[in-house]
Amino acid sequence: MQKLFKSMSVPYHKNNSTSGYRSLIFSGDHDMAVPYLGTQAWIRSLNYSIIDDWRPWMINDQIAGYTRTYANKMTFATIKGGGHTPEYKPDESSIMFQRWINGQPL
Repeated sequence: MQKLFKSMSVPYHKNNSTSGYRSLIFSGDHDMAVPYLGTQAWIRSLNYSIIDDWRPWMINDQIAGYTRTYANKMTFATIKGGGHTPEYKPDESSIMFQRWINGQPL
């Protein structure tokens, strides 16, 4: 399943990113369907340069997850304690998205 997802999504993502679109890729660190290590492997296959290496992103002085920024306007973030979809951690997911959509650092 993961291999199929990767083969379908890499060309789609590359087309969007080379067209100048920003992207936010996120994974819950408890996602059992697509573990974040699989998402990292998918991202590595894009061969984008790392702009800002791993660092925690915070909400109210608490670690909400970790993030890394890549070339081509791509941000990857994890959500601590999150699962496969945003509703596992709705507050953290919403804050992450609001910051990203507003161009603020996570």
